[in-house]
Amino acid sequence: MHNSKRDVVVIGGGITGLAAAHRLTEAGASVTLLESSDQLGGLGTFFPMGERWVERFYHCIMPSDDHLLGLLDRLGLRDEVDWRRTSMGMVFGEDRYPFNSALDLLRFSPLTLLQRLRFGVVSLLLRHLGRHRDLDRTRTEDWLRDLYGDVIWEKLFVPMFGSKFGAAFADVPALYLWQRLGRESNVATRGYPAGGYKSIIDALHASIEANGGRIHLSTPVGSIAGDEDSMRVTVAGGEVIDCDRVLSTVPLPQLRRLAEPELAERLPTTRLAYQGVVNVLFFLRRPLEGHYWTPVLHSAAEFDGVVEMTELTGEAAYDGRYLAYAMRYTDRGSALFADDDAAIAERWTGQLLRLYAGLPLTREDIAEVRVFKAPFVEPVYPLGYLTRRPPVAVPGTRLLLATTAHVYPDVTSWNSSVGLADSVAGLALATRGAARTPNEV
Repeated sequence: MHNSKRDVVVIGGGITGLAAAHRLTEAGASVTLLESSDQLGGLGTFFPMGERWVERFYHCIMPSDDHLLGLLDRLGLRDEVDWRRTSMGMVFGEDRYPFNSALDLLRFSPLTLLQRLRFGVVSLLLRHLGRHRDLDRTRTEDWLRDLYGDVIWEKLFVPMFGSKFGAAFADVPALYLWQRLGRESNVATRGYPAGGYKSIIDALHASIEANGGRIHLSTPVGSIAGDEDSMRVTVAGGEVIDCDRVLSTVPLPQLRRLAEPELAERLPTTRLAYQGVVNVLFFLRRPLEGHYWTPVLHSAAEFDGVVEMTELTGEAAYDGRYLAYAMRYTDRGSALFADDDAAIAERWTGQLLRLYAGLPLTREDIAEVRVFKAPFVEPVYPLGYLTRRPPVAVPGTRLLLATTAHVYPDVTSWNSSVGLADSVAGLALATRGAARTPNEV
């Protein structure tokens, strides 16, 4: 690693850090990107399978993902996205249902006929019903219970939101759900890059280095210090990098541990709970139901849902096998997160076999099982977070932040991460060499 002063040091090699470094180097800034692991991608990391690479965590591209699609356009990859029509299923107890059309809803027996009609009408109007309301200060439970009624709230939404956000699920701002409804629907066209998400990571890597940027893997940061004049990053081995700005993409709890005391005092005081995830990949010799996304409600299974990734990629991506992800969002301090991977794989295999026994799915149909965990997937946003959201520029310093704590009210995704990266990198470029750090983007 060279010791010459850099314009910007980017901390974190996930999609946010890579997109920010790409924007900065395109504009001529000298950039060093530091990634603590041996692989770029963050939640988009991957592992080899034959001649292909498989994502550890599931991702898709939506037609409305303007920020991500714009980046793919600049990388020459937009035409490489394969678009497919996908559908949704529903597991309720031990029963499986399609959950896409009006007829599917009418056949959804866990609700009475009147409840099914109410669910359908309210769901069609929900985006409209949220307009001109202060949903950032409205509890999700208050909004949805009022619209759908107690039974639908308890039977459908409590397990869905409880699995996603933990004990605080009812207090999450209704704005989060309203934004998600603008991006997703039960039947939706979704996209997947022909070369997998590794093709995006590799293209960003190549472009950054072609424009003079430096990327260092297996290089954890030891500490960060600085003020309104300059910044200094010390890597774990003791080497020091002086720079005009630091752009950090790591979650705020991790950043607080890296910041020297004087810098730490200036960091945002907002404390957020974060949900992690346990993700189990099942490589199958036969398909499941053919639904991209299936929530699992009121079941004895530990996982919250199943994503049949092969519906988006085709089985050729997995050497002729079918890939299903099963996931559980959970606090990184939970017993499940700390549990042994082999034990999780064994339990969840049995649970998947029970849920899909009617196909029939047998143990011989499961060719391989892999377990991956991530401690920081998404913050649990509190009520009124729009006014409490931390600024991206830390006052009195030349430190910029681009984290999941800043994407709200947008849904956490590669698209929102790229949009945030573009915005924060643009701020760094606009104020390059300035003596004062602004407070907002």
